[in-house]
Amino acid sequence: MLRQRHEMSLAEFAVITGLYWEPETVIPLYTAGITEIDDATLRACQSLETSNNVELNFIQCLINSTQLTTPISGSVYTRANSSFSTVLQAYIRNLRFNESTTRKPALIITALDVSHVQASVLCAKEHKLLMKTRSGGHDFEGLSYVADRNFFILDLFNLRSINVSIEDETAWVQTGATLGELYYRIAEKSSTHGFPAGSCPTVGVGGHFSGAGYGNMMRKYGLTVDNIIDAEIVDVNGRLLNRESMGEELFWAITGGGGVSFGVVISYKINLVRVPASVTVFQVRRTSEQNVTDVAYRWLQVSNGFRREQHERFPELGLKPSDCQEMNWTQSVLWYYKFPAGSPDSTLLSRTPRSLVHLKRKSDYVKKPISKQGLGFIFKKMVELERPVLTFNPYGGRMAEISEFAKPFPHRAGNIAKIQYALDWNETGVEAANRYINLTRVLHDYMTPFVSKFPREAFLNYRDLDIGVNHNGKNSFLEGTVYGVKYFKVQDLESQLQDLGSQLEMERKLREELEQRIKQRLREQNEIAQEKMQKQMQEFISKFIASSNH
Repeated sequence: MLRQRHEMSLAEFAVITGLYWEPETVIPLYTAGITEIDDATLRACQSLETSNNVELNFIQCLINSTQLTTPISGSVYTRANSSFSTVLQAYIRNLRFNESTTRKPALIITALDVSHVQASVLCAKEHKLLMKTRSGGHDFEGLSYVADRNFFILDLFNLRSINVSIEDETAWVQTGATLGELYYRIAEKSSTHGFPAGSCPTVGVGGHFSGAGYGNMMRKYGLTVDNIIDAEIVDVNGRLLNRESMGEELFWAITGGGGVSFGVVISYKINLVRVPASVTVFQVRRTSEQNVTDVAYRWLQVSNGFRREQHERFPELGLKPSDCQEMNWTQSVLWYYKFPAGSPDSTLLSRTPRSLVHLKRKSDYVKKPISKQGLGFIFKKMVELERPVLTFNPYGGRMAEISEFAKPFPHRAGNIAKIQYALDWNETGVEAANRYINLTRVLHDYMTPFVSKFPREAFLNYRDLDIGVNHNGKNSFLEGTVYGVKYFKVQDLESQLQDLGSQLEMERKLREELEQRIKQRLREQNEIAQEKMQKQMQEFISKFIASSNH
């Protein structure tokens, strides 16, 4: 029989969670209900308790949490656990952050249900231990599993249930699910429904949805967040809230503003969209000898206005019937991600990426067509740098019809395309990383004349620490503003800050002017008083002399 949670001592729990012993050895002891701890074990645990007091207190808080509806001990992995590295690396999607020099979490909690999330949040709050929430691990800067101080990972990969209702054309999807799993579950019930999310099937729902992820249907149906109608979140107080109980402001924030700033999003309710039973895909390659500059120039002229007649408006592309393939929607996802032809839909269920590399990503927005000369300069620079790749995603369509204030994602009308800067490499080490990252920075700097300005906008889900980092100190607001105006385009924020500065300066000047007026008034009153006093004194002296003469 399992021991009651409140009866467990700190030393006993240290044994159970594998702080010094492997779980294979520990679990039988726990399930057997061992009540005696030998002296050597006790001394070891007491020593550990002294050296890692925060972690041990945090763990004991977890195990004794009144929030729990199921035991959590089997979901806690410390560094001493033999499975720790396997669990940590299972969802590291950028090998830049899988180096020996990368700081590791103190522990990982692989939550099995909502109560594990609630206990983690409350215990982290109580013991001031930084929590990183990981869904699919695709954050380009590794922010869901890397930190510069002591932290733990709340891993959500077990929370991945998906309930699809074709009758209502909706679905509830937990944030630990992948996009591939979502697409597959929809396709199980309907060949003419889908969801406008990303093209990489191993990406986690949590980060993708909360940061306003997009896909190949964005011009038809908008972004993921434009099709979310409800959500569940565990807030900082451990409460499980839905859209009604959290309120519209918080719901708005977690549909495009990133979820981890506000709590732990458990699930989203989405509207499914209609897709044809058959779609057409094509890929056309052009080189510098094959008028690639003309093609790119024309594409920037017409891409955000494409409709059915695109072949008539884009003859420079040279699209031929033989370039086109017809398939169903789920097969188009596999085709786009370069799976072998004929791969079954069940391929979407794989949570393992086809390859893992070290990588760096950056982003930009194009608001005005780039001239042929400008494109020529850009291509020449790319040849010089050799490695960085530019990907242009066309906007327009539904994207231009939705207000920039509808969601935290503001990049709507007025954008021709979003640019992704991508560079992948296989060499390990800091020196190689710095070299390749610098190449993306050089190209990004070179693109300055051709992209958005004041602010130079960026896409939140293409996380890029080059544009700003918040150290959560006394300058938190100012540090956040640096990248906030880029991700969220709050063009008014800059002017508001300027207005605020102007207002403060005006108040300072008014205060100085008022002080000067008061001082002048006091001087004047003082002079008047002195004159009056002198006059009164003279009158008194005159009267005194007159009376003396009599």
